[in-house]
Amino acid sequence: MKKEIIISGFGGQGVLSMGKILAYSGLMENKEVTWMPAYGPEQRGGTANVTVIISDERISSPILSKYDVAIVLNQPSLDKFEPKIKPGGILIYDGYGVITPPTRKDIRVYRIDAMNKAAEMKNSKVFNMIVLGGLLKVCSVVSTDGLKKALYKTLPERHHHLIPLNMEAVEEGKRLIAEE
Repeated sequence: MKKEIIISGFGGQGVLSMGKILAYSGLMENKEVTWMPAYGPEQRGGTANVTVIISDERISSPILSKYDVAIVLNQPSLDKFEPKIKPGGILIYDGYGVITPPTRKDIRVYRIDAMNKAAEMKNSKVFNMIVLGGLLKVCSVVSTDGLKKALYKTLPERHHHLIPLNMEAVEEGKRLIAEE
């Protein structure tokens, strides 16, 4: 099993954190992992993306031009990465950030209204965990248990009390995601 994933959106949406948590989740499950962030000088508000590869075997290169899975959180990211998804791949997008929905018919497209759910949960910081929950529902690249272990590894100890809320957000994401 090898999954090549791109996560993209505006800086401040938790794109890089999402990639880091996903990568650590793979490490917690003894998988081979690469994590490669890319962002402009205006990290907050500018476009950011991260490439994560999780594999059972060695990874030859972290540089990709096509992806198995794309998670896009805004329209510029959809416009840029929709054409770069391999046929048969997966596209997950947040309905709040995308005005013109995806058009490809040779990929599986999922909508997740994570921004609305985060507002409903009264915590915008769980937005990215809702999206990760949706990913785990449609593409079980790592387990929920691996994700929880990764949170303990990546979050500073002073924030460990937030892990139950983050895991609740993951479960909400699993319930919320819908195929189009």
